[in-house]
Amino acid sequence: MKQWKFILATTLVTLAIGGIYLLVVFKHRQNPGVVTQTAPEQNESADDVAIVRQMFMTSFDDAVKLQGTSVWMKNGYTMPYYPYEGGRVVFAKKIGLIPSAQKLEIKKVIKAVAPANEDDSIDHGSRQVFAVFTLPGSTDMDATPIGVIQGSQEQYFCDLLFYYDDPHTIYDNWPKNVWAAIDQHQVKPGMSELETRMAIGQKIDNIGGAEGNRTLTYDQAGKNWTVTYVNNHAMTIKNQ
Repeated sequence: MKQWKFILATTLVTLAIGGIYLLVVFKHRQNPGVVTQTAPEQNESADDVAIVRQMFMTSFDDAVKLQGTSVWMKNGYTMPYYPYEGGRVVFAKKIGLIPSAQKLEIKKVIKAVAPANEDDSIDHGSRQVFAVFTLPGSTDMDATPIGVIQGSQEQYFCDLLFYYDDPHTIYDNWPKNVWAAIDQHQVKPGMSELETRMAIGQKIDNIGGAEGNRTLTYDQAGKNWTVTYVNNHAMTIKNQ
């Protein structure tokens, strides 16, 4: 192939790929931060097509957008929280682990350096990013890590940690008795794996089997639950 033909062909391919990329970016920006299902497949449930917003954070400026908003803990019983007093995170007074579906009212987003011996579930990097929040009905300010900074590199875990909308409205198809159990952080017969995670958290030991037909052990801040599912319904529940 002559050189000019090769250059022309390469240019056309590059322009085509670039055009597709710009179209995808344009479509995403028309409806940012929302995961949707356009045409539910026959076997998909209402849970599968529920709209769960995401923010795709890549910078501290993105994280600051949480200030003045409410979020709900998605990754329950995994993230520690600490008092925020005198403009700093008091690591020596760890309060506990944030429960599943707990509402947090975000007051500010800050950077802080965690003690080297403090295991707060996120890599320390050179600095960590914390969400400072209050619990409903309380004026006490607490903080939990949401990201890590190492030099010029930043990583944020908010989409894994939080719902940005009340899960009661996201999963409004769930029966009232299921939500009552979730709000009490209990597991009841018939609950699905997702409903159980919403109740008692994400610390799970998989004993084996396919999702919906297996036995799982959950660590709910030191309280262990062993649940056996059949057709995605909790059939046997043991706790200690």
